[in-house]
Amino acid sequence: MDDSLDELAARVGDALKARGWMLASAESCTGGWVGEAVTAISGSSQWYDRGFITYTNLAKQEMLGVSAETLAANGAVSEETVREMALGALSRSHAEVAVAVSGIAGPTGGTPDKPVGTVCFAWATQNGALHSEKYLFPGDRRDVRHQAVTMALEGVLALL
Repeated sequence: MDDSLDELAARVGDALKARGWMLASAESCTGGWVGEAVTAISGSSQWYDRGFITYTNLAKQEMLGVSAETLAANGAVSEETVREMALGALSRSHAEVAVAVSGIAGPTGGTPDKPVGTVCFAWATQNGALHSEKYLFPGDRRDVRHQAVTMALEGVLALL
């Protein structure tokens, strides 16, 4: 953890507490780092319900209900997949807002269409808001993952 993530996670917690909402996370390339960032904040049990670490396609299907058709047509690193991940996290939790992350942190796994550093995000709420974005982050594996966690939390704040 670092001070910037601590501060960002605390701001997310304050915004969620102000609404009386809970957060759920669905993570692939970040491997639970979003959950780590928020649970590093004392009192986060008031606003963080649970996290799903779904690194494989099968885990995404079994734990979050991502369809095999979506994965086959678009791949795990796609806005279509993270949208289904976020909606699955909402339907399988007691949270009012969810964030989903899937990407290629590297150094292997990149393709011409999806180079290393490609990360897709989705944010969803129980009241029907659903937003997704795709980014290309520079740096090594740790840099990409750190930037992804930051973007995931910044997106929660923006949604709120």
